[in-house]
Amino acid sequence: MTETTGSTATPESGNPEGADGAAETTPVDGEEKALSRRDRKRANRSGEKKAGKRAKKGPFARMGLFYRQIIAELRKVVWPSKGELTSYTAVVVTFVVVVMGFVAALDYGFSKLSLWVFG
Repeated sequence: MTETTGSTATPESGNPEGADGAAETTPVDGEEKALSRRDRKRANRSGEKKAGKRAKKGPFARMGLFYRQIIAELRKVVWPSKGELTSYTAVVVTFVVVVMGFVAALDYGFSKLSLWVFG
């Protein structure tokens, strides 16, 4: 198989080189001719089960994989120390109190304004 340097068009990616969509290869000793894109799609639809890592797993195997991946992601988390957690909490509570005061002041001002305008 001839391959151009830097080319990403490979039969495995579904983008074979050539205008007709078929990979331009010549059979070598014992090697079969590459399938066209249409033939590969038909072979995939024929109901053959995938083997290996890509095989369809049962619901319990998929749930187990899901929870293993959750635990693996939680191990990557950088958890804050107790001091950092306390300071972050204080900043959030302070910010919320300030915003609540600002909104309460606006509400009070607009209510007085509407009473003055509409009597």
